[in-house]
Amino acid sequence: MRIGILGAGPGGYVAAIKAAQLGAEVVVVEEAEVGGTCLNSGCIPTKTMLASSELYSHVKEMASFGLELKGEVIPHMEKIIERKNKVINTQVKGIKGLFKSWGVELKKGRGRLVSEKEIRIESADGEETVQVDSTIIATGSRPAEIPLFPFDGKNIISSTEALELTSIPKSMLIIGAGVIGCEFACIYRALGTEVTMVELLPRAVSTEDEEISALLERELKKKKIKLFTNVKAEKVEIRDDGVHTTLSNGKEIVTEKVLVSIGRALNSDGIGLEEIGVEKGQRGEIKVNPKMQTNLNNIYAIGDVTGGILLAHVASKEGIVAVRNIMGSSEEMDYSVVPAAIFTSPEIASVGLREHQAAEQGIKYITGHFQFRALGKAHAMGEISGLIKVIAEKDTDKVLGVHIIGPHASDLIHEAAVAMKAGLKVKDIAETIHAHPTLAEGLMEAAEDAHGEAVHVPKK
Repeated sequence: MRIGILGAGPGGYVAAIKAAQLGAEVVVVEEAEVGGTCLNSGCIPTKTMLASSELYSHVKEMASFGLELKGEVIPHMEKIIERKNKVINTQVKGIKGLFKSWGVELKKGRGRLVSEKEIRIESADGEETVQVDSTIIATGSRPAEIPLFPFDGKNIISSTEALELTSIPKSMLIIGAGVIGCEFACIYRALGTEVTMVELLPRAVSTEDEEISALLERELKKKKIKLFTNVKAEKVEIRDDGVHTTLSNGKEIVTEKVLVSIGRALNSDGIGLEEIGVEKGQRGEIKVNPKMQTNLNNIYAIGDVTGGILLAHVASKEGIVAVRNIMGSSEEMDYSVVPAAIFTSPEIASVGLREHQAAEQGIKYITGHFQFRALGKAHAMGEISGLIKVIAEKDTDKVLGVHIIGPHASDLIHEAAVAMKAGLKVKDIAETIHAHPTLAEGLMEAAEDAHGEAVHVPKK
């Protein structure tokens, strides 16, 4: 069995290695660099920059921990970018090393399907056509270009350019208070940039539970990040004194940079889909069934290009499901338990239903809450902002969703994900002994609070 994979992002490269492990001959075609958007201009570089900005913030708070720093700590953007690039390069080498160890062939160039079993590769060295038995399309997505905000890479930038700035902007307007916008707001504000955000919807990170959004907005305000919701940017002009942005409320904002983070475009054009008859949706998404198979039996698609949940770990799982099906299994993708994290300050993490979703579905539910400020470990760390929220079905006590905003939320959420995957009840979490002092105790107490039994919650 020979499998061709278009794209070496978190979906494509994981699928490639899994296919090789299962005995397939694998060829991966990648136009840019292995790791895709996530590794090269998304997940990893933003978290690397966030690590620098958070450390800088912590250093400025050393006195409250009884520590004295003699001398000034100054953030150097070029050094931060240098470290970020070093981390990326290390990870890129790691993926290439895995390819080599598993015998995965990597071809540099742009792949195009010319039939169900042929891929044409265009590269600097010319063209070649490779024969395959099945193909997995994992071409991902890119920042959406909006005509009103034409990227110039200098004044009006996308998230990609925001990761390459060699100096810290004095001011920045971020259009879109979603995941990407809020992460960059926290990074640049911590480094000293005056940040303003504009969001068309009523609240920041609108995909999250409403209580989580409200708490994040409070924290953004504490950091002196200005947020305008229910407002859109209507006009952008580049002048000598900066970028002038006119909002729908009549306000004009002048900033050094404008970062546009309002959506992503799917990379489904120019890869031969129309010519061979692969079905696409209105947004350009490749249509797939639960087996990740397109309307053509030997063509599969995974990750962002399918227009589903645009998360790296979802793409990886979809890649594994696709490969197993190509190799003879019969598996379907299960999206019922997908943990997600937003690396703002504080972090946000969630899995399962939001409270408003449970209400909309007519589910009878109960909720439990626990504040991080009630945890001894949070006080010891000096990070007491945040809460943990548990949602459960009233009649069965089954965990329906968990939402966390606070320190290490991205790590804590996985206990909830395992509980949901196993079909556990809130009572199972509440009655599991949790080590003290830890942040994980907060989930135990939130579970206890769902039944009014949390020890460290005042009587209501």
